Amino acid sequence: MRDVTTIAAEARSRAGKGTARATRLKGRVPGVIYGEKQTPELISVDSRELLKELHKGSFFSRLFTIDIAGKTERVLARDVQLDPVSDRPIHVDFQRIGKDSKVRIFIPVHFLDQDQSPGIKKGGVLNIVRHEVEFFCQPDNIPEALSISLAGMEIGHSIHISAFQLPQGVKPVIQDRDFTVATIAAPTKEDEAAPKAEAAAAAPAAGAAAPAAKAAPAAAAKPAAKK
Repeated sequence: MRDVTTIAAEARSRAGKGTARATRLKGRVPGVIYGEKQTPELISVDSRELLKELHKGSFFSRLFTIDIAGKTERVLARDVQLDPVSDRPIHVDFQRIGKDSKVRIFIPVHFLDQDQSPGIKKGGVLNIVRHEVEFFCQPDNIPEALSISLAGMEIGHSIHISAFQLPQGVKPVIQDRDFTVATIAAPTKEDEAAPKAEAAAAAPAAGAAAPAAKAAPAAAAKPAAKK
């Protein structure tokens, strides 16, 4: 089971632009907790704490406990609105997660051992079709990421979802086909031409003339003989 981060929150009594603006002026981010057929609850969280969790990565695939004056809610982050100028969070949405809930969530995909792939060593390119894959799973069984080794894979190899070892209870949302997650593609003409162009630029052209020697200074003209 993954560690669950606790975020301290304060209850808000009212919604609206004016109230939200006043909350932000205090260094807090307005938010809401909804779901599980309960009344949505207005909250605010410390902006620095929220930024810290955002920068950790996988923000939308981690469980959190929201602590509101001793009352706790188990949640998943579902949306964060950012200021278009400062890129700082201005609103956050959390979804309540019940003990027996089954959640629908995107999990990041990691590709390991690229240096052990013969195809990549030959100039092939890892073409990632899906950086994240959407799954159904139990809240207590959400994996941090799915990983697969590229060792031994040649150019033309396709990596399908069936190649991943999924934890128990974790199932892809797409069930009707063994979809592609990544491929090792052949290098494009541009990829092949780039090293050749660099080598040609570094080496002198064949048959190029050697740099011309500096011309000797012209001999000083002899003074004309007096008549």
